[in-house]
Amino acid sequence: MTSRGLISLLLGLATLLLGGCAGTTLVRVHPWERGALADAAMNPDRDPLGSALSEHVYLSREASAGGRAVGGAGCGCN
Repeated sequence: MTSRGLISLLLGLATLLLGGCAGTTLVRVHPWERGALADAAMNPDRDPLGSALSEHVYLSREASAGGRAVGGAGCGCN
């Protein structure tokens, strides 16, 4: 491969990697769309009682405690 081809290849790769998708208008959240994203239905813990019951069922089935929100080894040696 010639040096000119290599430079073109590197510039093309740099453009793809450094460009990303944050600069495009397709991914940006517009101010008028933020109300829908801030809705209570978008909160994963919107129902504390339901989350507690789900956690209890999960812990009863798995016979383990914790590990949902905190990373660990899973061997119980925390």
